[in-house]
Amino acid sequence: MRSEKASAAGEALLRRLRRLVARAATLKDSDHKQLLALLDDIETTRSGLVKACAEVEDEMRLATVRTTAIGAYLRNSQVHRGKRHN
Repeated sequence: MRSEKASAAGEALLRRLRRLVARAATLKDSDHKQLLALLDDIETTRSGLVKACAEVEDEMRLATVRTTAIGAYLRNSQVHRGKRHN
């Protein structure tokens, strides 16, 4: 499972992205240096969010596999119980 630290890191990235978007709204067209710096910050934040999304996707995939395995184990145990009582 994802740790609290990983979850907090994802939330921090989302907050940072919101701040960067707000900052982008205040920039003027003549602020080319600030705009380039902002684009770099946004790209860095975006790549961090993509990595966090991939981790969540992997966890979901693992949970699905575990759920399927538990269901198969349960069905198998019920079949064996039914054969014993017949």
